[in-house]
Amino acid sequence: MKEICAYLGIDPGRMELRDFSDGETYCQIQENVRGADVFVIQPTSEPTNKNIMELLIMLDAFKRSSAQRTTAVIPYFGYARQDRKDRPRVPITSKLIADLLHTAGSERVLTMDLHAPQIQGFFDVPVDHLFASPVLLDAFRQRNFQNLTVVSPDAGGVERARYFASRLQAQLAIIDKRRTGPNQSEVMHIIGDVQDRTALIVDDIIDTAGTLIKTVETLMEKGAAEVFAGCTHPVLSGPAIERINASSISEIFTTNTMPTEEKISGCSKLKVLSIAPLLGEAIRRIHEDDSVSSLFV
Repeated sequence: MKEICAYLGIDPGRMELRDFSDGETYCQIQENVRGADVFVIQPTSEPTNKNIMELLIMLDAFKRSSAQRTTAVIPYFGYARQDRKDRPRVPITSKLIADLLHTAGSERVLTMDLHAPQIQGFFDVPVDHLFASPVLLDAFRQRNFQNLTVVSPDAGGVERARYFASRLQAQLAIIDKRRTGPNQSEVMHIIGDVQDRTALIVDDIIDTAGTLIKTVETLMEKGAAEVFAGCTHPVLSGPAIERINASSISEIFTTNTMPTEEKISGCSKLKVLSIAPLLGEAIRRIHEDDSVSSLFV
């Protein structure tokens, strides 16, 4: 948030946010916001449920304080992976979160690299969906990869990988994998050429890093000279850091859509890129009723 405010040349708003001894959240806005255009910045990353509850409470406080418009800025949208009924008797939790945000008082949502773009349809308010691709592309180009093949870790990420491959003038490869359970997958085949080439895996999320490391191992077995990765959201839960440190991957480019300081301190292979200027520019354009989509033209 401080980086975004620095980009915009403003001071962060003042708010008291704390927990009572029983775990309930208390919120009080420390300045007048009547008639203001308010942007509440809160990634719903770990601890996910606590961060979502804090966001809902803050939105309600601004609504009841007569803010003219309140926009929820959610760099990482938690529960985005629960976006469909893929088995009997399960919820569509991302739709539930969208409804809660609207009910709490959000009149607009600004988010980045949703796990599935169609999640925008769950909202009854306007959604500005940003992409971290400009930031990642700049980093990839500065790295000046040679003999590059961009790799999609699954069939669902082919469009993303094709975008990067075309911009980097690289070849494209696709991993055929089978999901065997939550946070578990099995690599079946590689479609494309990686022999003696630099492989760049691109994805939206790295969670436990299980799929990532299996993909790295498969690429190395198929003759890849070196393997890199890029992602937007570094969830890095459970054994992710240990797996990355023990793997053959050379470097992972990611962004700061969520707090990462503690996690990356134990992993020299992670390079964190700031998306603050991108979010800051989008916030400025929304406030001035200017085009946000033109950021990606």
